[in-house]
Amino acid sequence: MLSRLFQRSLFVAVTCSAVFAQAADKLPNVVILATGGTIAGTGATSTTTVGYTAAKVGVDRLIEAVPELKQIANVSGEQTFQIASENMTNENWLTLAKRVNVLLKQSNVDGIVITHGTDTIEETAYFLNLTVKSRKPVVIVGSMRPSTAISADGPINLYNAVAVAGSADSVNRGVLVAMNDEILGARDVTKTNTMLANTFRSPELGDLGYIVSGKPKFYRATTRKHTADTEFDISKLDKLPAVDIAYGSANANTIAIDAFAAAGDEGIVYAGTGDGSLSTPVRARLTELRQKGFFILRSSRVGNGPTVRGGENDDDKTDFVVSDTLSPQKARILLMLALTRTHDTKKIQDMFYTY
Repeated sequence: MLSRLFQRSLFVAVTCSAVFAQAADKLPNVVILATGGTIAGTGATSTTTVGYTAAKVGVDRLIEAVPELKQIANVSGEQTFQIASENMTNENWLTLAKRVNVLLKQSNVDGIVITHGTDTIEETAYFLNLTVKSRKPVVIVGSMRPSTAISADGPINLYNAVAVAGSADSVNRGVLVAMNDEILGARDVTKTNTMLANTFRSPELGDLGYIVSGKPKFYRATTRKHTADTEFDISKLDKLPAVDIAYGSANANTIAIDAFAAAGDEGIVYAGTGDGSLSTPVRARLTELRQKGFFILRSSRVGNGPTVRGGENDDDKTDFVVSDTLSPQKARILLMLALTRTHDTKKIQDMFYTY
């Protein structure tokens, strides 16, 4: 009798294991690359949402904190960096992009999630949008509250990001940001508030969709080229051309511009007032630098709308490039990558209308 019960129990156990194994085989395989940030941060108390320490919690603990992930994907994790995102460097970007490209070539990887600090999440997203060579989903996620806070937003954001990265609907949509139940495109997303959970927006051109009950719902797609369709190859690069941003204002002078030029920058992005307008001394100095071989790009500090070629400056005469609708921080990224391909300003300008 006991033998029969044992055999039946063993049969049930083996059958259940086989069913679970079969179910796991049908789940997408998602790799989480952790880089630090608030999502991995800790505070002194459960009500500390400002003044916490970022980048303290490792990737294994992040995954363990969301056991529901096992229901939607086969998840594995790697600790790529452990930094606050204001410390993200060009070299970090190159390392991250190369690792993403290696992983996405593997047949047993269906998507990538990158945990990241929110301060520069939009820049990393756009860099990857231009340098990832795969149509598989890449989703960047962070949080506005540390892991120790009441109502920490990190766990649900991570769950949603894995759901998006594992979905076939996310294929060939470029690099995505998943925050606050929203799906945003890397090119247009920006941080709009210093502390609120709904800080990430694409103010003019709109979000791409929502995450509803763990499933992505897309309503639109970007028309600009990205990922597998870009011309940028970082596989053999160990550094990027030096490009910095000078900020325009009333009473604008050339002190920052002069410092960047003296430091050896190849390009300067000028975040001008209005439609990228330039004060008289700034225009004169930037024109002089262009004649000396520096690459000058006009952008705007406004945050919305295009910087129009020929609008506030005779860009054909001065041989400047304009950023179109890219923010200064994203224009810097595209200019750096553009300079790895060409020094022809007309071709560079075309890139700003393409990507």
